[in-house]
Amino acid sequence: MSQKKSTSLLITVLLSIMAAVSFFPIYLAVINSFKSQGEMFSSFVALPTKIHFGNYVDAFQQINLLNSTFNSVIISVLGIGGIVFCAALAGYKLSRTSGRLSNLIFFLFIASMLVPFHSIMIPLTRMAKTLSVQGSTYGLAIIYIGLGVNMAIFLYHGFVKSIPRELEEAAQIDGCNEYQTFFKIIFPLLVPITVTIAILDFLWIWNDFLLPLLMLTDTDNYTLILSTNTLFGEYNKEWSLILAALVLTAIPVIIIYSFFQRFIMHGIAEGAIKG
Repeated sequence: MSQKKSTSLLITVLLSIMAAVSFFPIYLAVINSFKSQGEMFSSFVALPTKIHFGNYVDAFQQINLLNSTFNSVIISVLGIGGIVFCAALAGYKLSRTSGRLSNLIFFLFIASMLVPFHSIMIPLTRMAKTLSVQGSTYGLAIIYIGLGVNMAIFLYHGFVKSIPRELEEAAQIDGCNEYQTFFKIIFPLLVPITVTIAILDFLWIWNDFLLPLLMLTDTDNYTLILSTNTLFGEYNKEWSLILAALVLTAIPVIIIYSFFQRFIMHGIAEGAIKG
């Protein structure tokens, strides 16, 4: 066996082991979500002897799945839409504008990515309360826009550089102003990186726990993650029910990621390398 084949086989084995290790917690969550509480504690690794769909029915009712899903969808759609709109315009303008001011603004956006959320969550909570957006799903979406534009601008900034300026010059000769040039010519060419940003931000917003916990005060506005957290009682934890709720929460993310995963690495590589 040649050295190249041996190396390839070794990499395949290592990746298979890593995939198995990563998949094992998901396996435990799924199989135990179909068990009764007693059966789960007797053997949490074995397959269920009898499938209990009642866990999913109870979870559906207790976390108010439809309302919680609607809240999560509203926050995700508004947040992602705002991030894409603001970051695409800013990334395009900063990429096409030369000068120290443009470089400084771009640097400040990149530098803000290094600031940990825990260092700003208390001032952010106070500011949200002062602006009367705390407790609102729409206010939470606005905060996500502010927190998410820096990474999106970084990716758009690099991706725009791969687009020839001749396209913009031809559009301007045809009578398009700057906004028409962007929305009719440039933005359609940004679809790959836009899909990447949308998926990454969807995974972030949908699975986020801490920020909604700080901002949402009414249980009717809770996201899926917060509603699932209400199943954790102080003295009683029905783990089978909790796992069923977590599986229901993860299904939309798994579906969307499965369909669009090929855009993620491609878009990040394009945006980062060309930046």
